[in-house]
Amino acid sequence: MNWDHFRPEHPSRPCTLYTVDGTLILALVVAAALAFDFTNGFHDTGNAMAASIATGALKPRVAVLLSAALNMVGAFLSLAVAATIAKGIVDQGVVTLPLVVGALAGAIVWNVVTWYLGLPSSSSHALVGALVGATLAAVGTGGVVWSGLVQKVVVPALLAPVIAGTVAALSTALVYRITRRVPVDARDKQLRWGQMASASMVSLAHGTNDAQKSMGIILLALVAGGAVPAGSDVPTWVVVSCALAMAAGTALGGWRVIRTLGKGLTDIQVPQGMASDTSSASVILVSSAFGFPLSTTQVATGSILGSGVGRREKVRWAVAGRMGVAWLVTLPAAAAFGALAVGLEHVVGGDAGIPVVLGVVAAVCAVIWWLSRRAAVDAHNVTADWDGGTPAPATAGARDAAGAVAASGATATARSASDDVVPPAPTPVAV
Repeated sequence: MNWDHFRPEHPSRPCTLYTVDGTLILALVVAAALAFDFTNGFHDTGNAMAASIATGALKPRVAVLLSAALNMVGAFLSLAVAATIAKGIVDQGVVTLPLVVGALAGAIVWNVVTWYLGLPSSSSHALVGALVGATLAAVGTGGVVWSGLVQKVVVPALLAPVIAGTVAALSTALVYRITRRVPVDARDKQLRWGQMASASMVSLAHGTNDAQKSMGIILLALVAGGAVPAGSDVPTWVVVSCALAMAAGTALGGWRVIRTLGKGLTDIQVPQGMASDTSSASVILVSSAFGFPLSTTQVATGSILGSGVGRREKVRWAVAGRMGVAWLVTLPAAAAFGALAVGLEHVVGGDAGIPVVLGVVAAVCAVIWWLSRRAAVDAHNVTADWDGGTPAPATAGARDAAGAVAASGATATARSASDDVVPPAPTPVAV
């Protein structure tokens, strides 16, 4: 590998000082990309499993483990989205390793912040926004492929939740109409199998779309690092690594976002859950086939809202409105974080800027994780009745009862005093 390609005297690269071994720098960048993939996994678990957990079709821990396995399988089924991220958003010719690190730093921070607040924002848009912001800070407007950004990111972001919500509303109304003479218990028992299948399909579809984004970022880093030539396909080891990182993050749970999607928008019944999951899976799979880096969060949210409308059930539009605001600010906010990361790298100078930025990101993530433990959401209280935000821990006896209640599709508040959780403090933002 010829690392002289990245030294200031090389005419085809922006002036960036490299004083540390190039292989180490590239390894740090790949590790950062896999860390983003990990956060993407736990941030977006709710997209696939929130409805099935809320209705009791799947137990919480079973649901997230199933989602993790199917996310990993889905990562191997398509590479069209990876190609879009690697070639369709920014000009590969201007990409450097510090630029890639800045993009990843911005996306990771935004993912962790919105996870803490329980906001199901888009990991996809966080990555795209941070990549654009880092590129603007590093080389200016000429480095962004604006036509690709509009056609493959902005337009699908506007259309996908509307389409998913419409399909889910019609599907929900149709399911209720077809089963109107079937006893509720018998109907729900049979449709739970359909909901399990549809939720599994969402997880599979999520793997075909979201896991590809980190693959595209790593391919950009490999091109910038001279490990592969421009225009190369994603190496197999990158596909495997991203699939494993996504699955590991998904298995962690992402309970805060699951709670908002499953309990905050509307009270979901089994027919709604099946209809919304089927709608989400269909839209995501179609977008993956066309290479659109779609927001699975927006699709899943649109489907759940549509299912509430189709059932003529109460929809908490205030919660939906707060989520809409998060959607609107994700691209610019992540872009700002990406630009700040690139600025910090420039201030530090040389190769030292990359580990410094990654260290800051690690510190931010550690602080947010520590804060989250003050009012923890986990498998025991994720289906508690929605009262506007994070459920408060209850007694150990209530926690023991919660498992049985949640398995039957009902709700309970539960938390064991043995979990070493500090007594709950108010959540900074309730959704």
